[in-house]
Amino acid sequence: MKPISSAAESVDATPPSPADTPNTEATTQQGAQESDAQSTPVEALADTPETSAEGTPAAAPGAPAPSARALLKQLQQQFPAFRDCLPLAIGIDKQLLSRIPGLDRKTMRAALGIHTGSMRYLRAMEKATVRYDLDGVAGAEVTDTHRLHAKEQLQLRFKKEAERKKLEKAAAAEAEAARLRQEKLQQLASKFSRG
Repeated sequence: MKPISSAAESVDATPPSPADTPNTEATTQQGAQESDAQSTPVEALADTPETSAEGTPAAAPGAPAPSARALLKQLQQQFPAFRDCLPLAIGIDKQLLSRIPGLDRKTMRAALGIHTGSMRYLRAMEKATVRYDLDGVAGAEVTDTHRLHAKEQLQLRFKKEAERKKLEKAAAAEAEAARLRQEKLQQLASKFSRG
């Protein structure tokens, strides 16, 4: 446990640069390269920003569970099905629990929700024909119902995004109209106050 805490201290001692901020593709790729060089998931967790202060793995009994995003990064580093965003087999949660003893179920469900709700995963599901286990081995077929659900979720997201952009545009137009109105009133006020 001593190397993990010293690694966590060295990570915390240096201020993060903009390239080291979480949720960037470079950070994910760098973390994946580092995890290949490391031998255990405990060491891989020590490098993630969400768990560097704690320095504890997901499987440590009595330790606080990592965030769902940190767990998802760990799963992407360990398992091809998550890394390649393949359609997951039904019951993948049971496979995860058997492979990672002591995994917090609530955190696991949240991580799975983030993964399966991502645009990348939904796009893969929309066109998929086969589901995969953790190791990337093909299994059962993807049903038409599941493909249709993924397509509907994507359409719903696109619709919400279009509505959000439309509202933003309308709000910006309203703000510009109010600014112009205020400017015109100031011009009129200055014109009549001179004379």
